[in-house]
Amino acid sequence: MENNIFPLVRDEQKQAEETWRKSIPAQVFLNYFFAINYHIQEGDDAQGGLQHLPYFRAHQAEFTDTDMVAITKLLHACWSTEYALRATAELGDEDYLRNALHWTFPQAYHTILSGLQAFLYTTGVRSNNPALVQREVGRLVVRNAYPRPVSFYAAGAYGDFSIHRLPLAGYKAGLHIASKEIDAQAQIGQFLRTTRKQKAMIVRQQVQANPNTALRSQKTGKVLDKWTAQHWQQITWRLGYTTIFDLLSRLRISQTSREIERYVEAEIDFKLFHQSLLNIVSYLNGIHETYIAKAIGLERYREVVAELPKHLQHSFVAERLRKQVEPTITGEQPTQMGIAA
Repeated sequence: MENNIFPLVRDEQKQAEETWRKSIPAQVFLNYFFAINYHIQEGDDAQGGLQHLPYFRAHQAEFTDTDMVAITKLLHACWSTEYALRATAELGDEDYLRNALHWTFPQAYHTILSGLQAFLYTTGVRSNNPALVQREVGRLVVRNAYPRPVSFYAAGAYGDFSIHRLPLAGYKAGLHIASKEIDAQAQIGQFLRTTRKQKAMIVRQQVQANPNTALRSQKTGKVLDKWTAQHWQQITWRLGYTTIFDLLSRLRISQTSREIERYVEAEIDFKLFHQSLLNIVSYLNGIHETYIAKAIGLERYREVVAELPKHLQHSFVAERLRKQVEPTITGEQPTQMGIAA
């Protein structure tokens, strides 16, 4: 009888180990986003810290009615997508959230992208080209336009990356959920490095595929297959800076179903993953909304919120206006009133 039991136990152990092994990429991905959320919560102050930034205090512009239509359209896209992301959390149990990754990943990315485009519009950058948007927001992060919890970035050539404004990023990242700031920063640092490495490889591929830009051997004139550190340095300017927005663009993997299946089949805490994403989305959208309200004027922004479609009336948009946007701009504490989250 014992001989029959032990093979079964070994099979179960083998299956458990295999499930765990397959779950590692998804667990690491969850760790990254949980770490970003943890770092934001640890480093945040009551109003997100924007009011202390010289860039924010100086932010203003003149807008025509046409400009207002364009900004409002981008804000509506941002808020409707965040509404859908929040609805998934309200509807879903663990299994639902697991399968919802097919749309929650791109929703989290696109709601932030739309809000970012609306903010960039107020700075004079009016483009829906993702590469240009990433480059411009990278410059803004480096120029201290964002509060400290999301002002970190990576720079430098492949093989010689440097991490900025994340002093603990050099520590080795573990495979567990962050429970201390050192864990969070180590994991964000790793995420920045792997994302920048991935971006560098893509840029190299693009450069070498184009006969006009390809780096060639000085002796033979042939396109180079092997690169030295010097060759990597020659394309560094094409990378720009790697910021939180590059990390969030990794969520677009769900648009290729084979990649997302690896996450759907994993054994990880999907509720925690979804909550982390939602918190990051709310934080970044709140920053962009505050910048927009500062640029167009608080009264004009209040009108935009008051005229929202029915499904967005008295929602998280109005709550962020009351709790975050208004206090940051006016310096006054939010009024106490019940608004649905």
